[in-house]
Amino acid sequence: MKFFIAILAVVALAHAEVEWKVKTPAEIKAIREECLKELPLSEETIQHLKNFDFPDEEPVRKHLLCSTKKLGIFSEHEGYNAERVAQQFKTDLDAAEVLAIAQGCADMNEQGSSAEVWAYRGHKCLVSSKIGEQIKAHLRKQAEEHA
Repeated sequence: MKFFIAILAVVALAHAEVEWKVKTPAEIKAIREECLKELPLSEETIQHLKNFDFPDEEPVRKHLLCSTKKLGIFSEHEGYNAERVAQQFKTDLDAAEVLAIAQGCADMNEQGSSAEVWAYRGHKCLVSSKIGEQIKAHLRKQAEEHA
């Protein structure tokens, strides 16, 4: 009986660690700041990112890997989690459409790329999709409201 209870406790603990929630804008900002502290970027590169220009350069790829892992939407072993991406970046699009886009951008890394290249590839796909367009429009609107 003690063994059974111990197994249930381990399963419950494992399940609690796997539970994921959509991140708030404040949490996303904190994650970006953490990744900038861990992996500093030049002012020039930061300006590129603010303009939604993500150069295919090692520092940018590493920064994206850090951010996507901390957001809980990318795993170095499984790649992007399309369901989590769809939940995190739903915006004004239909949930099924967002999920279809996220699934289309997720791959199983058949190329055998490093995790940073794999995360970058999926990110570029998402940014160039309707999801990226919606996020850019939302951020531009926020910037105009705060200007």
